[in-house]
Amino acid sequence: MNYWQAVVLGLVQGLTEFLPVSSSGHLVLAEALVGFTPPGVFVEVVLHVATLGSVLLVYGRRLWELARGLLRWSPDPVRYVVLLVVATIPAVVVGLFFKSAIEARFHSLPSLGVEFIVTGIILWSTRWFSGDRQVPGLGGAFGIGLAQAFAILPAISRSGTTVAMGMWLRMAPAAAAEFSFLLSVPVIAGAALLEGRHATVNLAEVGLGPLLVGFVVSFASGVFAIRFLVALLRRGRFYAFAPYCWVLGILTIVYALWRG
Repeated sequence: MNYWQAVVLGLVQGLTEFLPVSSSGHLVLAEALVGFTPPGVFVEVVLHVATLGSVLLVYGRRLWELARGLLRWSPDPVRYVVLLVVATIPAVVVGLFFKSAIEARFHSLPSLGVEFIVTGIILWSTRWFSGDRQVPGLGGAFGIGLAQAFAILPAISRSGTTVAMGMWLRMAPAAAAEFSFLLSVPVIAGAALLEGRHATVNLAEVGLGPLLVGFVVSFASGVFAIRFLVALLRRGRFYAFAPYCWVLGILTIVYALWRG
């Protein structure tokens, strides 16, 4: 991977990890367009870890409040953490038992196109759902977790499905976004641990310098994307990303057919 490829991939990952358009799908598509063939999914995981840093920066105060409340066994923080744990379970199960099957089709462009279109449908559906709940119930948290597990497919947006599920459960859009972003912390960290054993081999193939550049670009653009999306959600415009996903899905399928 050279430096300009690293900048492009880092920018794509950072902007699309939190915008509801699927970062993994965009990464796979961007890799195809810039001519970079990744060794496994290590590069994707490193860039995802950079956006994990974005969450830690933007929601650092909220995470500290939860940690302090958990140590003091305060009811509201304890309940919120329990809900995050419940919502994490489906993704852990899917990741452990279906990881190999998913990786085998991770770079299939026709599949990406269909998944982008499905993401658009999910986003469009939020036009008819809104509420003022600040937290989901126990069953709702598990439902958000199922939505996150579904988003293990590369062009199904994790933020899109989890925020949409929160809105379907009548959560306030900003509260649904916060739950979604905090929910990403254990999932991304877990993926990093699983792929960490390949670090030596993949660093030699990718190059440490470009990887660091991609990491920094992904981190910075991730911070911007979180703040932009929360502002958009407060204006009730979450569904506005749906047409983009539909167009991108159709173009991806056409490109895949043209490329053969």
